[in-house]
Amino acid sequence: MDAAQESGDRRLLRGARSRKAVTRRAVDIASSEGLYGLSFGRLAEELSISKAGIQTLFRTKEQLQLATVEEARVVFVDTVIRPALASAAGGDRLRALLDNWIDYAATPLFPGGCFWSANLAEFDSRPGPVRDALRETRQQWLDLLATQLMRAVNNGEIAPLDPDLVAFQIDAVLNATNIALRLGDPDSVGRVRRLLDGLLTPSGVARG
Repeated sequence: MDAAQESGDRRLLRGARSRKAVTRRAVDIASSEGLYGLSFGRLAEELSISKAGIQTLFRTKEQLQLATVEEARVVFVDTVIRPALASAAGGDRLRALLDNWIDYAATPLFPGGCFWSANLAEFDSRPGPVRDALRETRQQWLDLLATQLMRAVNNGEIAPLDPDLVAFQIDAVLNATNIALRLGDPDSVGRVRRLLDGLLTPSGVARG
């Protein structure tokens, strides 16, 4: 490797580190204040990085928002989804996913709680790439829940149900729990766990 290539590799590494630092801080801000709360100037001040440097990394505010959504997705997958994959597909994996989600919102992982709850409402009526990215991630989550619900039904672990409908219901309950937690209602965690326990048992009432 010649000196020029080595120097270029170091610049790329520094750029990747800077990009990661900016997007991770941006996720924290957006979880509390929404993606519209992001600005190059604020991030530069908080991270002691030049504003011009951040603009070089992201070019536009929309590109910064999209990179922030992707970083939030990566962190969510690593925290909520990936650990659950160690559990058997079906009821066990579904319970692990839901337990991980509740911990993610209750701890919370981000200062504002669930990143998706904070930003989907902000962009649901704003067509464009950011809305599309948020919608795609939400749909992937719903599809994952529906798949594990169907596996649980096929395994005889829960009563027959409409997996897409119940995935929608679970997502709604989790979002309501996130709101309750942000409003200072810690008892909401116990309530959502009891609700999910009642749903995810063989004796539960079939839904469809």
